[in-house]
Amino acid sequence: MKILVIDVGGTNVKVLASGQKTPIKIPSGSTMTARKMVKLVREATIKWRYEAVSIGFPGPVIANRPMREPHNLGDGWVHFDFHRAFGRPTKVVNDAAMQALGSYSKGRMLFLGLGTGLGSAIVFDGVVEPMELAHLPYKKGRTYEDYVGQRGLERYGKKRWRKEVLDVIERLQGAFEVDDVVVGGGNARLLKGLPKGVRIGDNDKAFAGGFRLWDKDRRAGR
Repeated sequence: MKILVIDVGGTNVKVLASGQKTPIKIPSGSTMTARKMVKLVREATIKWRYEAVSIGFPGPVIANRPMREPHNLGDGWVHFDFHRAFGRPTKVVNDAAMQALGSYSKGRMLFLGLGTGLGSAIVFDGVVEPMELAHLPYKKGRTYEDYVGQRGLERYGKKRWRKEVLDVIERLQGAFEVDDVVVGGGNARLLKGLPKGVRIGDNDKAFAGGFRLWDKDRRAGR
């Protein structure tokens, strides 16, 4: 099956299809509505052939439907019918979950996405379960995202931010008893001295995750 994978981000929408080697980047931002995204993706991929679509969405998703409008994009995502708009079977999952699935090899893996916010997912035995850890209380009345997201990096600077990230990784690594921790997202490249069992992910693994969503022996937890 040929699949079109769409990774929706606050800066760019990245697109790749089965058989293609180079992703297409489409600038996004606060004016990028769901309808506009579909229009631009279809125009950019008009010569590509695909039978199904995978979409990584920056927010919680249940039953192929975004649960709330994204913070850094336009509106119209929650009730949008992607299946009808693309004219093909479509699966929508949380973007961190899609990258987590693409990064998975074996055992029990925790994925943390360091970008504007904090994305999170866990994968066990090939099954991905998105999580919403970003807004849980961390310390001093602030959330995990407040410390390790972009706001935390800007507030504390790289040195302090790295320390907080390592502390969060250690806490979650122990809490979920995982074999493997993958840290992805645009700010993962700023980390140094990662502990044993922790590795930097490749953001392009989101495409692998989008392809894997259609494997018969795999499923998204939500």
